[in-house]
Parts: sequence; C-alpha cells; structure tokens
Amino acid sequence: MLQALSLGFLVMATCSALFLVLQPVGMEAQWVLAQACLLAMLAIKLLGLRGYWRHLFYALGALLVLRYLYWRTTATLPSVSDLQDFVPGLIVYTAEVFCIVMLGLSLFVIARPINRSRAPAVSPAEAPTVDVFVPSYNEDAGLLAITLSAAKAMDYPRDKLTIYLLDDGGTDGKVESHNPAISQAALRRREELQRLCHDLGVRYLTRERNVHAKAGNLSNGLLYSQGELVVVFDADHAPEKGFLRETVGFFQEDPKLFLVQTPHFFINPDPIEKNLSTFERMPSENEMFYHMIQKGLDKWNAAFFCGSAAVLRRMALEQAGGFAGTSITEDCETALELHARGWRSLYVDKPLIAGLQPETFSSFIGQRTRWCTGMLQILLMKNPAFKRGLSVAQRICYISTCMFWLFPIPRMVFIFAPLLYIFLDLKIYNATVEEFGAYTLTYLFAALLLQSYSYNRFRWPWVSEIYEYVQSVYLLPAIMGVIKNPRRPTFNVTAKGGATDEDHLSGLAWPYFLIFAILFAGAVIVIYRLQYEPHAVGLLVIVGLWNLLNLIMAGLALGAVSERRERRKAHRVPIGGSGILQVQDTVFPVRLADISQSGLLVQAHGPGTIRPQAAATLTITAIGQRKDCISLPVVVANLRPEGENRLVGLGFARLSAVEYGAVAELMYGDLSALLRGRQARQRGKSLILGTAQVLMWGLRQTLRGIYFGLFRRGQTLRPSAATS
Repeated sequence: MLQALSLGFLVMATCSALFLVLQPVGMEAQWVLAQACLLAMLAIKLLGLRGYWRHLFYALGALLVLRYLYWRTTATLPSVSDLQDFVPGLIVYTAEVFCIVMLGLSLFVIARPINRSRAPAVSPAEAPTVDVFVPSYNEDAGLLAITLSAAKAMDYPRDKLTIYLLDDGGTDGKVESHNPAISQAALRRREELQRLCHDLGVRYLTRERNVHAKAGNLSNGLLYSQGELVVVFDADHAPEKGFLRETVGFFQEDPKLFLVQTPHFFINPDPIEKNLSTFERMPSENEMFYHMIQKGLDKWNAAFFCGSAAVLRRMALEQAGGFAGTSITEDCETALELHARGWRSLYVDKPLIAGLQPETFSSFIGQRTRWCTGMLQILLMKNPAFKRGLSVAQRICYISTCMFWLFPIPRMVFIFAPLLYIFLDLKIYNATVEEFGAYTLTYLFAALLLQSYSYNRFRWPWVSEIYEYVQSVYLLPAIMGVIKNPRRPTFNVTAKGGATDEDHLSGLAWPYFLIFAILFAGAVIVIYRLQYEPHAVGLLVIVGLWNLLNLIMAGLALGAVSERRERRKAHRVPIGGSGILQVQDTVFPVRLADISQSGLLVQAHGPGTIRPQAAATLTITAIGQRKDCISLPVVVANLRPEGENRLVGLGFARLSAVEYGAVAELMYGDLSALLRGRQARQRGKSLILGTAQVLMWGLRQTLRGIYFGLFRRGQTLRPSAATS
C-alpha cells in the first residue's frame, strides 16, 4: 500500500513539473516564476537547510533549467533555411543540451551520498591474508623505499601481510634490449631495487615484457601471490599505519564485497594550484570527486577503483581474469567488469594515504589526457548503457563518469561561439534582450546555485570552469583521436616529483596565448561596434559580456601555464617533536619543523658552530606517542638565522632499511597534521565573493602570464620520478 502511494505521488509530482515546464507564459510571468524559484533556492542555501529542503532546492533548480531548455528548443534556433546561422546555432544548442544532461546525471549521482561508519574490528586470528602491490616503472629508489617501508609498518599481523614491489622498469625485455643504454639502465635498476627489497624485507617481482602496462603488471602480481585480499598503492602513495584497520573489516561483513576504495590525498599542489598560488587557501580540485562524487556513487553501488589506496578481493579479480587492460584506465574498467558480475564496492571517506601530484603543467596535461582517453575507451568499447549485469542506477553512474570527459567539446564551443557574432555577424541564438534575461540569465544563476549548494565546501564558484578550460585545449585533440580509433591510445606514466629551478613558461603555453589574443581582439571589436551600431547595442552587450568572461578564463590560463619555481625535489610534511643534533663534539637541542624523504628542517638552540656539509647525527627524542629514540645520519645542507636560534636544513646520508622505516613512520605514521591543513581549506565561498575573486585572479594572472611570455620563456627542469 505504501509503495503504491509513493509511486502515485511520484507520478503526480512528475506530471505537475511537466505542466509547469510546458506552460506558454508571458515574459512577466516567466520573470515572476524565475524570481520566486531563485529566492526560495537562495533562502534554502543561506539558511543551510537540509533534509527534505534539499529535494525542494533541486526541484526548483530543475524547474528553471527545464523551462530554459523548453524555451531554448522551441523559440531560439535559427531557421533551417539559413544554414550559415543554423549549423553553428545547432552546434551551440547541442553543447548546451549536453551540459544540462550532465547536470542532471551529476545531481542523480550525489542525490543521497553515504557516510560510512568505521570498519568492524578484526581479531588477529580471523584476519585475512593481505598482499600489498606497489607497481613501479621508473621511480626513484628513495621514493620507493619510503612507500614500501610505510606499507610494511601498517598495523596488521606480520604473518598475514606480504609486500611486493612490482617493477616494470627492470623487465627481462628491457634488460635484454638490443639498445645498450636501455639494457644497462634496466639492469642497474633491477639490481638496485632487488637490494632495496632484500634490505627492507619485501619481495621484488618483475616480468618478461611490459604487456598491458599497469594492468598487466598488477595481474602478473596476482600470479605470484596468494593473499585473500590485495592492496594497491602507487609508488608515491604512502599509507598511514591504520590503513588496513580502517578497511579490511568490511570484507568480513560482506562476502560479495570486491572493493574498498579510500581517497587520494596529496601533500603537494597540482601545477594549476601552484602557479595560481591557491593551494593554501582553496579546496583542492580533487576534493569534489573524493568527498562528494565517490560518496554519491557509493549509494548506488557504483564507487569505483581509482588505481591506488584500495583493497580488493582476490577471488573477484581472478573471476574476472585479473585487472582489466582493454582501456588505459584499468582501475575504472576493472570495477565495471566486477560490478557487472554482481560484486559490490564500498567507499571510505577518510584519507589514509599521502601522495604526490604532477609537478609541471605538461605532466598534469599528460595525466589528464590518459584519464580522458581511458574513460572514453570504456564508453566506446564497453558502453555501460548496454553492459549486462548492471543495475539501472549503476548504468547511469558509469555513463556519467565516462561522459564527463567529453567536457572539452562544449567548453571550446562556448569559448568561440560569441566570436561568430562579433566577427561574422552570425545570429546563432534568436532571442531578445528581455528573453535572454528572463530565461538564460535565470537558468545560469540556477545552475550556479545548484553547483554552489551541492559542492560549496569542496569547489568554489568558477573553479570548475577554470580547470575545464585549461584542460580542454589539449584534451580536445585527444578526444578526436580516441573517437577515430578507440584502441590506439597507450598507457603513459605520469611524471611526479620533478622540480623547476627557475620561473619559466611551460612548453605547452602557445595555444593559450593564441586563444587569448583572439578573444582580446573580439573584445576590441565589440567596443568598436558599440560605437557605430546603436541598433545592436543590446545584443552586443550580451555577446560582449560572454566574450569577456571567456577572456578572463583565458587570462587565468596564462597564469596557469606560467610555471613557478619549485626548488625542493622532495615535498615536506610538517611534524612536531624534539631531538638532539650532534655535530662533531657539539650537541644542539632542536625542534622538528618538517620532513621529506631527503631530509628535515629543524630549529637549533644554543651556541656553537654549525658548518654546511658537516656530517652529523640527529636523535629524535620525542614525537607523538613514541617513547623510543630514533637516530638518523644527516648532513648539514643549509642554515639561516631565526632570532636567537638557527633553522638548519638537514639532508639524509645513506639510510639503512631500519632508518628508511623510521623516516616513513615520521612522515606518514600519523596524517593528522596534514589532514588539519586539508580541513582548514574546506570552507565555502559565496557566489558574489567567488566571482569577485575570480575577476581579481584574472587580472593579476593575465599580467603575470604576459610577463612570462615576454621574459620567462626559458626552462630549467630537474629530472623527475614517475608513477603510474
């Protein structure tokens, strides 16, 4: 009876909504309806109302969006008889429809996000065996040593935990290469990593050839291991001690659970955050995905494997033939295959690893190109809409995830659309100024409110537009390539850990300057036409403002491709604690400031001489809950005064396996300090303040980008590690 009443209510609500959407009201009535909806949405947002108010908010926003879509479809398209206006007009209309569809899909995904409780405790006797895979290609041995040591230090029964380094940089094929340089480098790498694994007490594993890239490497690991659960960490993703304690217990509760995914948490800014100087004050770009979207997907049993920081059930992987390798995004593809076989996934919204993001703009674009092409490969070759075994909700979720990566197409359409009227006088959007205000502006404001209400703490206004434009310039050709030949894209590792010695302009910058110049010329033409075409002032103002918004985004992109120097090759983690620094026969009490895989920064107290390059020993006497001392061999790298004390930069001398373990524990044993910094950045920004901030950023970054274009075109880049 209750189910029948709910269904009847849903049918009535749908019919009522369609009735409101399809009403042919006059302009004044449309203004009244739009203003009433927007005021109600603003009230709900400003008062922080949730529960059923959340559904009302989305319903009001959907009403305005659908009324705009109906009007746009029936009243604004150019005549079919006028092809020079109709064809570009239809392209712009199609791009808008795509964005509205994606808005609807995204709202469905996040409609009811899940907040998971803690994993059930598992006794040592009942704990399943766990194999940890750390796939590697050409990463630095020091970076691998930290990750492997952190994995080995996880709180879990020793006899049930096995760590594997899966080395794809020292394969038989590379060692036996006819190219002596490749052969010798691969052999040196293999021998170095074998020694490292022996010293750390973990297992080294390579294979004959690099087949199917990371997916093949992980599947090869399955052949030589036997743990009931498999954990995957990228080479630069070091886990905290409690990682398994927070994840493994879920598998004991649900025998059909194949995946527990946790967030990817990064200790360094991505290149856009670094170059725009936003990392310390704005939520990171990945926060929206890991804090909102994955939790929304979890509700529909569609949270997917993200390639690292995850636990998987071996039985499920073996049933699917290992890690999927048809596409170059093996993680999402593997999850799709297992969801289709009836397995379930789960998402834990608690950062339990610390990793690195790409350092340079070119490596950032390379990473996003791989994600984009891989997700489109899945869409084209394993279309979730027709994948047998998926529920309707899972199909919607996977389609939303894959289709999202088509954003460069509408984004570039919207960049160049106003120029068609400015330069060529093409009328691709038939509407009066009054109609534009009543329908288009209210729709845009409703869309902004929907985004702000849904993601306020995790995505500031206009930030999505900035990131999408910056990526679109290079992702658009990649999309065309994968559509032409879905099997052509190949897996490329993402460079991490590089450092630039000087400010410089990215080698990928020239298209952004070209687009900026075209948009700037468009702004000049608008000003000129406003003076000599008084009959078209209204339309010119609308198109000019659209072009101005695009110009601001293009100016921000100039700042994004103007690389700031990053002299630290290894990123530092803040720590607190005290110790003793012994330099020859002199002892200095010290306070710990931060630490990286290559050294520490300490504040030294007391008189005495400390000389650069002097060998020393640092004994850490108090940190967190530790009661034992840690002694590390160090070298004095640099000094600078700080009041009556000195800040001393210390580099690690050659570390033993035990000392690597100590460094890993200091860095990643407790992520609470890092997480406090993350939470401090998770604060909302109103539409007004967010818009004003973007305008200020746009002016400043435009000037900075032009300066770099004129005076900073050289580049000094130190070699970097890479991770898959």
